[in-house]
Amino acid sequence: MRAILVVNPQATSTTAGGRDVLAHALASQVKLDVVETDYRGHAMAVARSAARDGIDLVVAHGGDGTVNEVVNGLLADSGSDPADIGPVPALGVVPGGSANVFARALGLAVDPVEATHQLLNALESGRSRSVGLGLADGHWFTFNAGLGWDADVVGRVAKRRGKETSAGLYLRAAVRSYFRPPLGRPVLTVRVPGEEPVEVVTAFVSNTDPWTYLGERPVHLNSGCSFETGLGLFALNGMPLPTVFKHVRQALLTKSNQRGRRLVRHDDVPLIRIDAAEPVNFQVDGDLVGQRTRVEFHSVPGALSVIV
Repeated sequence: MRAILVVNPQATSTTAGGRDVLAHALASQVKLDVVETDYRGHAMAVARSAARDGIDLVVAHGGDGTVNEVVNGLLADSGSDPADIGPVPALGVVPGGSANVFARALGLAVDPVEATHQLLNALESGRSRSVGLGLADGHWFTFNAGLGWDADVVGRVAKRRGKETSAGLYLRAAVRSYFRPPLGRPVLTVRVPGEEPVEVVTAFVSNTDPWTYLGERPVHLNSGCSFETGLGLFALNGMPLPTVFKHVRQALLTKSNQRGRRLVRHDDVPLIRIDAAEPVNFQVDGDLVGQRTRVEFHSVPGALSVIV
């Protein structure tokens, strides 16, 4: 088996020693090349080349941003129709970031050493999992994308790139973005197949549940959403403080089934379209992509094989 290990040396918990241990362990089972990323988009370029060269496995060692780049590189030549996805290298993940949402959702250990053992055991036994993904405006996402408040938060956090992205940093960014939204709160019109259009002010689109983590605590928005289902929509048509506090509390409850008068929620849908009255921030897997006035979110079942 030919494999490439993609390492982001700037990720929160990646170290040169950990990289060497991981590379040595993987090299005992596969023919391995190691690439350290030097710039934004490097991991995507490496993964794209790996897919075109017929590599069998690409292992991402970094945070969710590194994983997202690798996924987008592996599927760079594929469309939204599962039938369009040809042979693609399998994906392996060894967490090295601060949140590691995708890895945790797969049941992988957050500790890189433990995750390495899991990966080696899975390779030895030939164990893998077919994972569905989301595709939004040409960007693949593994766990979440959104327009509005959450994207504003991501944008504020991104300005502090280079600092450790702790739960406290996200909370402060969330409070500031709530009281001082950088682009205001333009109306978003949400369209889901079989439903009437509805107007909201913020929208989260999930590919799995939990959507993210507050420290060690999982955050649940769409409990009926998983890597084996369609997408989940969680949107609010208003954001008074009582509504926000209510849904934050529900989100932090184990297996919470979110309900509320201002909540627009759907689980397991194949397509979601959101139109904005004015440009709003757009994020994918916790990375600010830019501003948009229209985004279509597609569910793509079985898009990738992940070694777990």
